[in-house]
Amino acid sequence: MITISIKLVDKTNFVGNTGGTMRRLVLFGMVGVLAQLIDGALGMAYGLTSTTLLVAVGTAPAAASATVHLAELGTTAVSGVSHWRFGNVDWRTVGWMTFPGAVGAFIGAVVLSSLSGDTAKPWVAGILSVLGLYVLFRFLGTPRGPRPWAGRRLPSGVLAPLGLGAGFLDAVGGGGWGPVGTPTLLASGRLEPRKVIGSVDTGEFLVALGASLGFLVSLSWSQVPVTLVLLLLAGGLVAAPLAAWLVRHLAPRKLGVIVGAAILLTNARTLASTFGIEGAWRAAMYLAIVSVVGALAAWRLTQSLRRRRAMALAAAGQPVPEPTGA
Repeated sequence: MITISIKLVDKTNFVGNTGGTMRRLVLFGMVGVLAQLIDGALGMAYGLTSTTLLVAVGTAPAAASATVHLAELGTTAVSGVSHWRFGNVDWRTVGWMTFPGAVGAFIGAVVLSSLSGDTAKPWVAGILSVLGLYVLFRFLGTPRGPRPWAGRRLPSGVLAPLGLGAGFLDAVGGGGWGPVGTPTLLASGRLEPRKVIGSVDTGEFLVALGASLGFLVSLSWSQVPVTLVLLLLAGGLVAAPLAAWLVRHLAPRKLGVIVGAAILLTNARTLASTFGIEGAWRAAMYLAIVSVVGALAAWRLTQSLRRRRAMALAAAGQPVPEPTGA
């Protein structure tokens, strides 16, 4: 995925290449599939992944976010119904988060639409990069990743502002509802993981609706690429059953690290262009991102292996060796 992202952002600009229509169609369909696979496994990052890649290949920020949110009207509806059927929804959380989230998304869409594309691109890339760092922190910042703990339910005074902020960020950055809402609820420990993911995914429908209305009010229909909306929607619907398989076979923590690194790499290109970083310096920046993330991931993997070995020895009644240098 990281290799694909680098090739996309530095060697390809399908938008504006009139001879590459079929390649553009295939690319955006693949974006929909990839984003839904990630979202299905993590409970976040459909909008974040889609918007990052759409902006990376030349789509204007407002058009990219509008495209993603219109496509999400279909994918989130299917996802919400599925989670409801399996009993994965806490309706109190959905209610207190979603309605403020829809308002925040509407305001965010209007704000983003008022900015010119050249002005918005570096700001959106910065927001997406911060969210990418946040995703990495959630999966690498603690020894075992995000883990819940038992406790009382979150009060409405926390859920409503959380929904409002996540909704606004979702529209402005093209993603943020899941990356902010899901880890925050998981970290609070007030809700079991399956209901966190189910509630956030179900509530995202109204957030996508609020953002879509904001974009349709602020943009003309000619600025909304309907073809891309349909391609992202089709890709998401095709990938939905595959996502269910993926979440059972691929550790969410590994996928979270891959997603966070890919988001940083793709948005680094936009920021590099803004500040005039080219050639060897840009390559060095990419290498630094991959090296730092790789080193952190290897460090956490080493810790995890040592912890498992210690647990196995303890279960077998053998003495646990002291860590080197202790």
